[in-house]
Amino acid sequence: MYDFNFAPVFDSFGSLLVGAWLTVQMSCIAMVVGLILSIFGAVGKTSGPKPVRIAINVYIEVIRNTPFLIQLYFFFFALPALGLRLGPNQAALLALVVNFGAYGTEIMRAGVASVGHGNIEAAKTVGLNFFQTLRYVILKPAMRAVYPALTSQFIYLMLASSVVSVISATDLAAAGNDLQSQTFASFEVYIVITAMYFAMSLAFSGVFALIGKYAFSYPVNR
Repeated sequence: MYDFNFAPVFDSFGSLLVGAWLTVQMSCIAMVVGLILSIFGAVGKTSGPKPVRIAINVYIEVIRNTPFLIQLYFFFFALPALGLRLGPNQAALLALVVNFGAYGTEIMRAGVASVGHGNIEAAKTVGLNFFQTLRYVILKPAMRAVYPALTSQFIYLMLASSVVSVISATDLAAAGNDLQSQTFASFEVYIVITAMYFAMSLAFSGVFALIGKYAFSYPVNR
């Protein structure tokens, strides 16, 4: 019978909390910047000129059809060959943003497509310019339509961030690996880390539910 011993893990629990906090910070920044990238990508794909649409399609297909780990290696190991040297955390953040941007663009494009063409024509009729139409007529109903898919992608992004430990980014998984090598309590360390990722996922889900409740609780035909 295996004799569980969590004492060495909880003695160094502070290092796991630091890693968890860095995971939360990195995920939140990647979510916000990735969402902005997604919005521009969706607008460019639906109403941009043909060269822009082609470039966005190539970007989406390249990202969606290559492993995230390879993308991470590219930003950390390949970019220095072009003179752009990033630290592990910076490369990890950039990879997360670029990865989320591709998936987010397709999600937001579906949201933009769900907005009735009549609404857009009405906006033009009352004299709204492109950016006013985007802000007041398209984005909010589009966000409402795809909000559940976006939040799922956000949580997937946070969980996928555990991969960044392979380039020595200092996230929760990296902190757990370090603690495991120090204590040799592999079973206990990874049970605790699993519980922490699970708790963070529930916390993000709760926050997203509150945001959705207050931001998108108006009647559909308003």
